[in-house]
Amino acid sequence: MRIDPDEYRLPVGKEVKLGELPTRTKPVFASKEDYAALLRQHVDRLSALQQLLYASNSRALLIIFQGMDSSGKDGAIRHVMSGVDPHGCEVHSFKQPNAEELQHDFLWRTRRRTPARGRIGIFNRSHYEEVLIVRVHPEFLVNEGFDAKAAGDKKFWRDRYEAIIDLERHLHRNGTSVIKFFLHLSWEEQRRRFLARIERPEKNWKFNLADIEERKFWKRYMTAYEECLAATTTPDSPWFVVPADDKPNARLIVSRIILATMEGMDLRFPKPDASRLRELETIGAELLRTGVMGASHTE
Repeated sequence: MRIDPDEYRLPVGKEVKLGELPTRTKPVFASKEDYAALLRQHVDRLSALQQLLYASNSRALLIIFQGMDSSGKDGAIRHVMSGVDPHGCEVHSFKQPNAEELQHDFLWRTRRRTPARGRIGIFNRSHYEEVLIVRVHPEFLVNEGFDAKAAGDKKFWRDRYEAIIDLERHLHRNGTSVIKFFLHLSWEEQRRRFLARIERPEKNWKFNLADIEERKFWKRYMTAYEECLAATTTPDSPWFVVPADDKPNARLIVSRIILATMEGMDLRFPKPDASRLRELETIGAELLRTGVMGASHTE
């Protein structure tokens, strides 16, 4: 089945109602074997495009993953990016801000991790936490030097949305494409995944009581996400809402969207100028001259 990225792209300037968007869709693969083959194709193509991105050294790609706990962010990154050269890709996971980060503006810690030209940067959670978890838990604002009452000021959050849009617009103008994924998980599927983390010893480390506590704020998170997604999806830095109840399906959708973005970047291998061509001809002639046994060469 063909995957159309536009099917998952949020329209600009429209209200978002997550309850009306699916968390599970018809599989884009026919069988487990078909899934493995499609993912392999995507991974191989992504690897080739990443090498082209690195060689061209003119553009960069920033991929942002957001979603509720257990929505599959780690797995999507691990599977989709499995074929990418580590030298050309960096993954940053943003947890609770540390003391140094809290002394700076809310964009500082992510802004300094944006990818250089020729590289792919991946944010597992991001600056968007500052309009999501901080929106749900306004008491965190005190640690950032604000009065907790600021949470009730709509202008405060509008200003943060505008700051994020300005940052992403700046990145785009300077050659960094930004794509953002919200992995849309259902309440019931999260419950099943949490139970699996308890029942399977190898997954116990991924679960703690704080995860259950956050489930109590599910409706608040959905409201925060709806407002955030609607306010910050733009033509140049779009949000894609990916149904996440089916992990393999989600990974194929994510990988196809990344491929479509990179294919649209018009990447090219550097074209050597006349001076470089002469240099290559000289080097080639020297290699040919010294390549025959018995020819002049240095031992």
